Formats: sequence, C-alpha cells, structure tokens
Amino acid sequence: MSADNNRYESAVARYFEAWNTPDPQALATAVAAAWTADGSYTDPLADVSGHQQIAAVITGAHEQFPGFSFRLSGAVDGHHDIARFAWELVSEADGAAPVAGFDVIALGEDGRIRSVHGFLDRLPAGAA
Repeated sequence: MSADNNRYESAVARYFEAWNTPDPQALATAVAAAWTADGSYTDPLADVSGHQQIAAVITGAHEQFPGFSFRLSGAVDGHHDIARFAWELVSEADGAAPVAGFDVIALGEDGRIRSVHGFLDRLPAGAA
C-alpha cells in the first residue's frame, strides 16, 4: 500500500502546487504537471475540462482570495487510481481558513489527475 500511497500523495502535492501558483506561466506548467490533457475539475461552483479552463478556475480563486493558499487537511487516502483528501484555504496574514472542502481525484496511468470531484464544506457568506 505504501508505494501506491506515495503515488496518491505525489498527485495531491502536484494538485496543491497548481492551486497555489499565482503566476500565469508557472500556473500553466503546474496544471500540465498535475492534470492529463483532457483532465477535468468539478465542484459546486465550476465544471471545466482541459488545462486552460482549469487554470482559469484557479486564477479566479486567487482573485477572489488574494493572500490565501490551499493546504492539505489530514491524510490522503487512496485505492484503485482514486484518492480523497480534505483541504482548507488559509490566510497567509492571520491563519484564518474561511473555505474548506473535500476532493476525490481519479488518476491516469501516468499518475496525473484525470478528474477532480470537489465538495465545499465551508464557504464565507456571499462567496457562492
């Protein structure tokens, strides 16, 4: 299980790297490293596919929450090319985490993400 678990943890690390990259050029590279070319991202606020649309969703999150970063909350749990994990969006200034959620990812053979199904557990008022 540990070898497989490293695969899931590595995919999730690349996922957070993409979500925490504000520079557009670096973001394009990080998204390509994390997702397959036809990868998708779906949560209650977005349903997109392909690197450009995924990068646009990430850019929108940075615009809505400047000075925040996404952090893993707990352990990554995975089996059969599917993993789940919880996360929080944390203020760099004061450590507040107004947004939290839970994602389920499916991996391709190369270890990159084919799909993300995200759930939002906590949102600030008026964010949706």
